[in-house]
Amino acid sequence: MASTQFFIFAILAVLVPSILATDFVVGDDKGWTTGFDYQTWADGKEFHVGDQLLFNHKKGVHNVFKVNGTDFQRCNASAGSVEFTSGNDVIPLKTPGKKWYICCVPNDCANGNQKLAITVFDGQSPAPSPTSAARRSVAPVYYGWMVAFFGILMMVMV
Repeated sequence: MASTQFFIFAILAVLVPSILATDFVVGDDKGWTTGFDYQTWADGKEFHVGDQLLFNHKKGVHNVFKVNGTDFQRCNASAGSVEFTSGNDVIPLKTPGKKWYICCVPNDCANGNQKLAITVFDGQSPAPSPTSAARRSVAPVYYGWMVAFFGILMMVMV
């Protein structure tokens, strides 16, 4: 009986943190495009290890480069920068620290303000305030509660 409870607890310990992560749709309904203030969009949001950035853009029209701070300031992607071009780019935030993203289509970064700088914090996000809440998918929260409920139910029954 104790081994079953330990097994269920272990599963919950692995699943629950990933369910609590946030998927941030960069630019919300506007997506990743020119003429949008991404720094204002990021203000008030807390990005944590385990969260993901979702860059939605027209494939072939825009791109996303993960760059360093110097390249961000210059709107230039040097060798070694990571490029994303699918149009539905998902970038997991795996480490804490400053992160910089730009579009390298000519003039999109420098003249179109298509760039984003964020700070990623270690650990899980606290409950967001209503004014700074990211758009969350309802499904992960729903499934998280289902996993927790059935895990507790199994521990009680066994």
